[in-house]
Amino acid sequence: MIIFNEVSKRYPAGYEALKNVSFHLKPGEMAFLTGHSGAGKSTLLRLIALIERNSNGQIVVNGQHLGRLPTYRIPYLRRRIGMTFQDHRLLVDRTIFDNVALPLVVAGYRPQEIRRRVRAALDKVGLLTKEKNYPITLSGGQQQRVGIARAVVHKPAILLADEPTGNLDPSLAKETMQLFAQFNQVGVTVLIASHALSLIKTLGYRTLMLQHGHLVGDTRISRPLR
Repeated sequence: MIIFNEVSKRYPAGYEALKNVSFHLKPGEMAFLTGHSGAGKSTLLRLIALIERNSNGQIVVNGQHLGRLPTYRIPYLRRRIGMTFQDHRLLVDRTIFDNVALPLVVAGYRPQEIRRRVRAALDKVGLLTKEKNYPITLSGGQQQRVGIARAVVHKPAILLADEPTGNLDPSLAKETMQLFAQFNQVGVTVLIASHALSLIKTLGYRTLMLQHGHLVGDTRISRPLR
């Protein structure tokens, strides 16, 4: 599903964010990506979604070699990927419904199907009653859940999350991780970047560890989330 083979990312100023990273995430697998601030976690996620391109090595996502993918094909790749961001990236002048509907509107879905899918996604994250609200009226945890609903509303094969629990208290953080586990249980491949090591250790999933751009650890644990 996601294959990195000796992948590096060097920025124009010379900073190398990733250095010869190799791993394989199987279809339907859930894993965490950990490491210190600046270790390369966010960069790795952006390479998968082709928000940025790698400098060296090979990345394969859903059977597509990203280095060979022309720019005009990137939107079609992203229709198979859902992504949540640390800063939520919600449109403050749009309702919660409209924020979640955006990927479907862009993809050209019919209004009736958009309404059905958006409400199902909001119901999944416990925010169906907030569909007419604006982001500013929600708490940080609720805004994060809106971001999750938007990421899954188009039923992606891959779900990427960048520090989804960074500003949440321990109880809300665990609830958020349980949401991702539920999506994984229905076959979605999930990769979560997080520095919350103590929480990750309690969850029991595979963990990839980055350090100064190098992949320095890859643990596989079979104990399920409780």
